[in-house]
Amino acid sequence: MCSIVIVHALKFWTRLLGLCCLLVPIAAWAGRPVRVYEIDIKGPPSPAALQDALKRVLVRATGRSEAAADPTFSAVVADAAHFMQTSRPAPDGATHVVFDAAALTSAITAAGRSTWDTNRPFTLVVLSPPLTGPAADGARRELDAAAEARGLPISLVPLPLVDAAGTELSRTVLLAAAQQLGGDALLIGRADSANGTWQWTLYTSFISQNWSGGLTSGLNGAVDALARVQDSSEPQAETVVQVQVDGVTALADYAQVGRLLQGAPGVRSVDVADASGSMVTFSVRVRGGSTALDKALSASGHFAAGAPGGPRLQYTYRP
Repeated sequence: MCSIVIVHALKFWTRLLGLCCLLVPIAAWAGRPVRVYEIDIKGPPSPAALQDALKRVLVRATGRSEAAADPTFSAVVADAAHFMQTSRPAPDGATHVVFDAAALTSAITAAGRSTWDTNRPFTLVVLSPPLTGPAADGARRELDAAAEARGLPISLVPLPLVDAAGTELSRTVLLAAAQQLGGDALLIGRADSANGTWQWTLYTSFISQNWSGGLTSGLNGAVDALARVQDSSEPQAETVVQVQVDGVTALADYAQVGRLLQGAPGVRSVDVADASGSMVTFSVRVRGGSTALDKALSASGHFAAGAPGGPRLQYTYRP
């Protein structure tokens, strides 16, 4: 009897150790910090320049392009100098301005609007067919400028979208390739020669969306979708949430569930609390608590909600 208990204990700790090891490298690609509340302006920080800068910061902080003209923020914009924390000279006669992140976050929340986490998905952009020469340089500059304005870290990369036989690669395969390059999300633009626009597709572990439009509409559409995943005007304090996931039967399942949890918007850390059979319980520190985490996981399509209520979130994993 004693030997049986020891064997089961060894199996348990071996599985637990394996899962912990798989979780270690995940944090390296789960979002990149963005200096949302820092911005360069032309010339000295005059009242008008500060107001214009704050409008741009509000767009980045909320993840919403309409924030710059939102009348709800009129009083905040009018008092832009109050929110300026520091300023210093920047190259070419510009001024680098830092706004008070905590004060602005409180003002945005008080106005009934939401903020977007400053840890944002590193998004790889793929254009098909790939542009070359001056066209590629121009596209890169245009995308980089749009990404800077919206506060999204991106990189334009060459990534095959078809296999050796010319067959379109699946979302799963493309995401895996993006993750190997350090990406959290993949934005694909396919040239539509019929009308001169692009057919855009956004892939993340949680959402897939399609739309069409010009070059910058791809970037703007991606930001709109990514920011919406964590859309809440409630206070976004960090709390530890217990997440119980059933259906974790193999190391591949462990790895995928761990990546999904660690890659969820607002997640700061993921630890294994318990494992028994096909059930694994994780301790997840997340901005926005259980409400924000449940919203993100429910949108992924990989987590079927279990019994409601109780002190923890419960799901069944769907590969």
